[in-house]
Amino acid sequence: MSFYYDFDPTEAADRRTAAGLLRLREKLDAELPPRTISDTVMLATWNIREFDSSKYGHRTDESIAYIAEIAARFDLIAIQEVHADLSGFKRLLDTLGIWWKFLLTDVTAGSAGNSERMAFLYDSRKVKFGGLSGEVVIPDKRSRGKILHPQRQLARTPFLCGFEAGWLRFMLCTVHIYYGTAKANDPDRVREIEYLSKFMAGRVKKDTSWSQNLVLLGDFNIFRPKDVTFGALKKAGFFIPEQLQSLPSNIDQSKHYDQMAFVSNYYGKKIMTEHLQNCRAGVFNFFEAVYREDEEKSYGRLIGKNYRQDKKGKARTARSKTNYYKQWRTFQLSDHLPMWMEIPADFGHLYLTEIANAKAKKK
Repeated sequence: MSFYYDFDPTEAADRRTAAGLLRLREKLDAELPPRTISDTVMLATWNIREFDSSKYGHRTDESIAYIAEIAARFDLIAIQEVHADLSGFKRLLDTLGIWWKFLLTDVTAGSAGNSERMAFLYDSRKVKFGGLSGEVVIPDKRSRGKILHPQRQLARTPFLCGFEAGWLRFMLCTVHIYYGTAKANDPDRVREIEYLSKFMAGRVKKDTSWSQNLVLLGDFNIFRPKDVTFGALKKAGFFIPEQLQSLPSNIDQSKHYDQMAFVSNYYGKKIMTEHLQNCRAGVFNFFEAVYREDEEKSYGRLIGKNYRQDKKGKARTARSKTNYYKQWRTFQLSDHLPMWMEIPADFGHLYLTEIANAKAKKK
């Protein structure tokens, strides 16, 4: 931890938060590799549910502390569902400290945009913003200068930024793909992933002005690796390490909503596969440490009257209370688990080997 908390030991909420942080740290220490100075980059993607709307009440100081504790274990995080109201996001930044920097989009307009922003949060002591930043617009299909038909844009505009860490120079494009119907291969969802993955893979091959390494990451709303939605990423040329393919990221860990997909025009698929396939990766289930099911009663008064009675004013049953608590806690933390991967950042040995083995130019 690189920041501090100001707790009052006489306050029950502060004592509960301190106990929760201890459990959270123990679990983080056990499951995540420690951050390094220059050898690796701890990369993560996290859909933080409606961060921070007031649908179930704004996030408490306790929740912000837990989110900060998790975020501080990574070097660079792509965050989806940052709300139009940035008060919650600013509280997170205040907790993390001044060395944590961010890049943020405007709110995506329209009902499908859901008043959401995309964000990158990074530790500036380790990661450097490379200067490239923009929201991705898919071009119209043209023939001889004429538009064949206008391109329908994604419901929530993807956010592309360039970063540097050690020897690694790369672009990140974070997405929140349209959900639509509760079907594995909703047509609109498939269309968005197909259009975006083809466009971005093609851009890496053609555009060498900044970086030839791209990570497409975020909430794709993919149900299973065998679905058409998942196959569209691979068909476009993206490489998804096997260790990420077995990591469902929703709360009950039944869906593979969140993904990280890689494409490189510099390292090549063989080298990229060798470097990424053995990297450590995972999803972090915070509800095993905080806001646990056995803590429900301690939060009843904090949740308020909606925990005790339904919309019609009738007293809730024990089961109804538990269901409400489980829903409430996802608005305190999230209904998605953060997905992470430790990727190599020191390619010095590889570079020196290439130079040493290079053939001399003929004069």
